[in-house]
Amino acid sequence: MDTLKKFELMEKIVRELEDLQHSQQAIIQKIGKIEVDNIELSDKKLDKDLPDMHQRVADNLDSIMDILAYFAEKTQNFGNKNNVDALKEQQTINEATGQ
Repeated sequence: MDTLKKFELMEKIVRELEDLQHSQQAIIQKIGKIEVDNIELSDKKLDKDLPDMHQRVADNLDSIMDILAYFAEKTQNFGNKNNVDALKEQQTINEATGQ
């Protein structure tokens, strides 16, 4: 795999991890809303299970955030080390000239 394609794939993975992070945050918010609604309802099963579910999702979010921070930095370092901006510029020139 050439350097530019590898960098683009790495950027795609960073975007997917960001999307996953946002999804997990939305799930935590939804669980929180259910927990608040259940204060009035007082369903015992929800009282018992929702806090554990909330914690597991929060733990997953922490893991996702750690992986995202690591991989975003790795992607940035790879781009800097391999002068990806110049490679993109050269690719644009090659495409414009039909090379």
